Amino acid sequence: MCVRLETKNCFSDVEKRITLRKFWKLKPSMGQFEYVKEIAKFGLENDQERLLSVLNELIEYSKRTKKINFALQLQSLLKDAIRQQQVSGLTKVGSVKHAIKEEDREVSEFIIEKVTSDYKFDNLICNDNVKSDLGYFIEEHSRIELLRSFELPVANKVLLHGPPGCGKTLASYVIAGELDKMMYVINLGAIVSSKLGETSKNLAKIFRRAASEDSVIFIDEFDSLGKVRDYSQDHGEMKRVVNTILQLFDYLPQTSIVIAATNQKNLLDNALLRRFDLSIQFDLPNLKQIEALIDLTLKNGKFSFDNKKTASSLVKSCIGLSYYSIQKTLITAIKRSLFERTDAKTIPLTAKIATSVWKNLIESEKKALQKSK
Repeated sequence: MCVRLETKNCFSDVEKRITLRKFWKLKPSMGQFEYVKEIAKFGLENDQERLLSVLNELIEYSKRTKKINFALQLQSLLKDAIRQQQVSGLTKVGSVKHAIKEEDREVSEFIIEKVTSDYKFDNLICNDNVKSDLGYFIEEHSRIELLRSFELPVANKVLLHGPPGCGKTLASYVIAGELDKMMYVINLGAIVSSKLGETSKNLAKIFRRAASEDSVIFIDEFDSLGKVRDYSQDHGEMKRVVNTILQLFDYLPQTSIVIAATNQKNLLDNALLRRFDLSIQFDLPNLKQIEALIDLTLKNGKFSFDNKKTASSLVKSCIGLSYYSIQKTLITAIKRSLFERTDAKTIPLTAKIATSVWKNLIESEKKALQKSK
């Protein structure tokens, strides 16, 4: 549920006085005065979206200027207010309530899947460098309070790049699963709009939702949004979208995570590339990783190859294919072998995989790969 904060509903007069008193105890600076003026302005105008945005900016500013306790207190106050409003569902302004429901409906259209992932590191086959980078990233968020106590930034923007079918999407599920965070898989077809400026607004709605829930945003085929700003697009729309993403990245709370995946890193705007805290390259599997993938696929012990020597040769022939293609051909071979060797009334405890069937599927996959190049 996406909730807009309403000053009257979310904060009592006492809470507002306490918050401002704590704020004024900080060492004065132009930055702090500007935030106070904007908070007062948007609060009086009842501009809830911009009020929430400024409050989040003040939290991040306080962290950067070593006012960690104040930042945590204000963050806690905001979360409690949002939670109370979600539970009560009350608002004094009917049009605001309608707007909240309308935006919630719109945001749902931009999401392919909202899921709590069960995937863990054991589900991911990749090289040691990728696993190490992902492990440190997960540890940062698992021990976020330790980093904050030393006033260190927390990485929360990840770019996964490499050939199709090499584990980028699975890696995003592993991150969400290891951190036990809700993950939003974004529907680019719904976000990208032909209307001028609409794509940027749609992106902002998604990021607002993620920020309010400390969740993970996963955007596949990110190059369709983040192309270099010299890329030809009517009315400079691509420039507008890239600029919006840059701003959204800058103000994303550190407890929220955005993961972008692309097969064409070279198409991304340089400014966007610099915003990512972590850039991980995924490659095609080598022989050792292919063997590990096959062992993982067959780990239930119900299936084995009818000819181990031929199977060993076929494993080597898989070099050059992606993880996805290899697993797809193997699972298809298992199903076809079951159909050929059992009747409709028989359910065996174990079964043999016909290596001849797998061989034909591998060859077909390689031919399709050659045609696509």
